[in-house]
Amino acid sequence: MPLDTPADYEPLTERTLPAYLAGLPAARAELGGAPQDWRVKEVGDGNLNLVFLVEGPAGGLCVKQSLPYVRLVGEGWPMPLSRAFFEYRWMQEHGRHAAGRLPCLYHYDERMYAIVMERLAPHVIMRRAMIEARRFPLFAEHMAAYTARTLFFTSDLGMGASEKKTMTALFCGNSALSKITEDLIFTEPYMVAARNRWTAPQLDAIAAEFRVDAALKLAVSRLKNKFLHSAEALIHGDLHTGSIMVTEKDTRVIDGEFAFVGPMGFDLGAIVGNLLLNYFAQDGHAGAGDSREAYQEWVLSAMEEFWGRFERNFVELWRHEARGDAYPAALFADPASLAALDAERQTDMARLFADTLGFAGAKMIRRILGLAHNIDLEWIADPDARALCETRCLRFARELMVGTPRYRAIAEIAAAARAAREDIGGIRG
Repeated sequence: MPLDTPADYEPLTERTLPAYLAGLPAARAELGGAPQDWRVKEVGDGNLNLVFLVEGPAGGLCVKQSLPYVRLVGEGWPMPLSRAFFEYRWMQEHGRHAAGRLPCLYHYDERMYAIVMERLAPHVIMRRAMIEARRFPLFAEHMAAYTARTLFFTSDLGMGASEKKTMTALFCGNSALSKITEDLIFTEPYMVAARNRWTAPQLDAIAAEFRVDAALKLAVSRLKNKFLHSAEALIHGDLHTGSIMVTEKDTRVIDGEFAFVGPMGFDLGAIVGNLLLNYFAQDGHAGAGDSREAYQEWVLSAMEEFWGRFERNFVELWRHEARGDAYPAALFADPASLAALDAERQTDMARLFADTLGFAGAKMIRRILGLAHNIDLEWIADPDARALCETRCLRFARELMVGTPRYRAIAEIAAAARAAREDIGGIRG
């Protein structure tokens, strides 16, 4: 596929960005002073885009621009610039339903495929802070509210069918980024693929085992099928701890370029899976006089609190804010029908919990056997210690995907994670 580079597009640089921002009234007002007063630093450490932080006398901005290829790989992997447009539309849509949980949006440039947004400070990336064993007491509460509101109000429970179909059609255009997910999460880690990598030779045997594990391959294929066809709500699509910025009092979600209308459990599973990855990785970061066990318990408690609050929030929205075309209120006006509907809500939450566990497992496996890895594990310097943590993650992830029906409550997942941490072989069944 040729590089998608329109004639009037050019990548921004630290040198050219001040002149570009000088032409945007909102940017000038936020930064204050003149372009020569602004300090620019390119900080993009992700897999896809350019990201600049700009500081002026009055304030700061973040500028994110699409490149016509995957930054992690280079020009050999072309990628549509339009992903910036879908991130911009995600910011608009999710921002309507979860005010204060995203950066403020100042400008979108459809010619340069660039987003100008709020510079989050003193926020830090959640993933990096967790490696340092930092606690954020409002993280679970904020993320539960964010996911409940964005998933509910962009589903058929919260919006009319016509509006939902229009939104779905728009985000169907983000197929190139969905294809990345389809390949890198649901397919390549379970086969011989050039882009795969892992801690070798320590994980060679388990990687080979997973490639012939029929039960696991069926489980991930069922998840992929759900990802392909289940248009439940507008999801973030890459909601890991690297896409969350936090302070002790605030939580923001960033990097929504993978957004599309898909299964709710994918976003929820991304959060649960990344918390579990960090839980198992902490043993590799512990040292003499630096036991991480107390922090590991905080990670599990945050996971339990997140799911519990999400479930309560979502059900309450369904009871009091349901204005979509699913489950029409006119059908449930009598007491017996209302009771039946409440039972249906609980059944649906059980189904969503199962989806969440499966997607969590898939997200964990891809970060160990696939292309793009997590620093939670990658920053463990000793390869043997890293491989031990990764083996526990892989065994537990398989259990989440293959043994899903065995678990009915999030507390059971926390208990199983504790048991798996004590057993290098993990749970097998």
